[in-house]
Amino acid sequence: MDKLKLQTHNIVDENIKRIAELFPNCLTERLDENGKPEAAIDFDQLRQELSKDIVEGPEERYQFTWPDKRNAIRLANAPTTDTLRPCREESVDFDNTQNLYIEGDNLEVLKLLRENYLGKVKMIYIDPPYNTGNDFVYNDDFAQTTGDYVHNSGQEDEEGNRLVANTESNGRFHTDWLNMIYPRLKVAKDLLSEDGVIFISIDDNEITNIQRLCNEVFGESNCVGTFFWQSKKGGGSDNNTIVKDIEYVVCYARNIYNDNFFNKILVEAEMLDLEDEKGRYRKGRELNKWGANSRREDRPTMFFPIKGPNGEDVYPIRNDGSEGCWRWGKQNMNDAVANNDVVFESRGDGTYIVYEKIRTTEARTKPYRAFLGEVGATADGSKQIKSIFDDTKVFDFPKPITLLHKLIEMGSVMDCVVIDFFSGSATTAHAVMQLNAEDGGNRKFIMVQLPEVTDEKSEAYKAGYKNICEIGKERIRRAGKKIVEEQQAKQADLFSGEQKPLDIGFRVLKLDSSNMQDVYYSPEQFNENLLFEDNIKPDRTDEDLLFQAMIELGIELSAKIEQREIAGKTVWSVADHYLMACFDKDVNETAITEIARQHPYYFVLRDSSLATDNVADNFEQIWEEYSKETIRRII
Repeated sequence: MDKLKLQTHNIVDENIKRIAELFPNCLTERLDENGKPEAAIDFDQLRQELSKDIVEGPEERYQFTWPDKRNAIRLANAPTTDTLRPCREESVDFDNTQNLYIEGDNLEVLKLLRENYLGKVKMIYIDPPYNTGNDFVYNDDFAQTTGDYVHNSGQEDEEGNRLVANTESNGRFHTDWLNMIYPRLKVAKDLLSEDGVIFISIDDNEITNIQRLCNEVFGESNCVGTFFWQSKKGGGSDNNTIVKDIEYVVCYARNIYNDNFFNKILVEAEMLDLEDEKGRYRKGRELNKWGANSRREDRPTMFFPIKGPNGEDVYPIRNDGSEGCWRWGKQNMNDAVANNDVVFESRGDGTYIVYEKIRTTEARTKPYRAFLGEVGATADGSKQIKSIFDDTKVFDFPKPITLLHKLIEMGSVMDCVVIDFFSGSATTAHAVMQLNAEDGGNRKFIMVQLPEVTDEKSEAYKAGYKNICEIGKERIRRAGKKIVEEQQAKQADLFSGEQKPLDIGFRVLKLDSSNMQDVYYSPEQFNENLLFEDNIKPDRTDEDLLFQAMIELGIELSAKIEQREIAGKTVWSVADHYLMACFDKDVNETAITEIARQHPYYFVLRDSSLATDNVADNFEQIWEEYSKETIRRII
């Protein structure tokens, strides 16, 4: 029986396997730090495979880089031994909800989620720090002094003299910001489904960098576009030159060629109010012009005659009398005339306006506009959260619910997972619940937020909210309750009968170090005194161990969990016996046999759980007899 590794997969090893599949001649071996052989990539050979002319050294090329970018890539790829510990007392409807609220550094959390939600997330929305020059609270080992920045960015000569002055205005904070956001986006990409989409709120400070960064992470071809919305209204100015009242939402698809990354905007077809010998129709678009400003000289090949109602030649003449161009090519235009699929409307001067005949009543689709329209302003977001918290300003500059509502309508489906890993005041969770209440959807949210402490002088701190997570969780509680009350007021029997109740709960998980003692990961520290010591930290519960097993085995962290007693031992069942686990001591053959009869896909128990050596000897035989397909693991 194998042991659980209790750390995320090494993404570098996975990448080596992928490269080896494409270029087997680039696979080689080397000795690791312990002198044992391991697989590696021959980069010289790989470069030769990827280019007729090797690009290296100082040769000029198109690239987007910054100091410590390599470390940022390494950070995204590095495995983690951290875990997520459940917190029932701060959760709402822990046993039944499918929503998650996770506290901790979002990079480590994303790595853990990658184990369970790889390719399963339909939509990601983030509102990262806007980089106004402030220090970051994310501990990625990238916090640099000015001196460090100068050295790492090559702004020193051989004697240590600075070559560029005024370092902060020359990009120090851009570097910090890029190093913070880059590894998080790299990991987040793995979570997106094939039809997934990501929205990133941003302002002027980093709009250019985030676009270039996303081009690298998601692929330039997967750029959907950049939306903008009016974040401020009324008077006031940021400086003496321009009022910055616009913010942006950058959007990228996981695969732009998947037609389902956006919900279609359906436009009802107009009534067919006219009739000819072929049936009913309506007058469609004008065919005399390609676009509002298209002239003959713009598209000369689209200027040609067609046969009019009296057999005369009809040319594409614009309403101002100038020569235009047809929307369709010569063959298509002549076929439409021959099939009586156009309308000739005389101007009275010998020229005609030619219209397409529309014979279908099917709804059509139209594209989204870059300007998001009336989605509220930042001030509206502030009013909304104040109304939830009894007129107390607990959060600065929250996004309006209407903005998130619009984006979720665009990028989600009725039953999907929506992630926000810069959750802030949890506007995204609020919007998900609101939209589900309106259209009967079953969207699930996963909020991730670092428990950043609130300022002691702030209204939030004075109201008892010591960190941002406390604000977010309380907002979800209050907003969910309010949404249900409003829906019940509109329709008294909304949640009766067969209608599924609205999920306004959330399961709280908190990032922490591994449940295992350090010696579990450091065999060189082993000595005889540790032989009989428990390998699990003394402050960890059985449910802590269960969630770490769920992470490693790729089971969604919102899966239903049941606790039952078998032969006097506590047994955990996850997702209807998909995983069964027992972490009690002195587990006997009777308990093992009863569990095996349930035929779980996985079974996990503690290394020290079995009661006697005799039980250990018979363990595999019991499983072979009752459920040999079950995968057994020890922790």
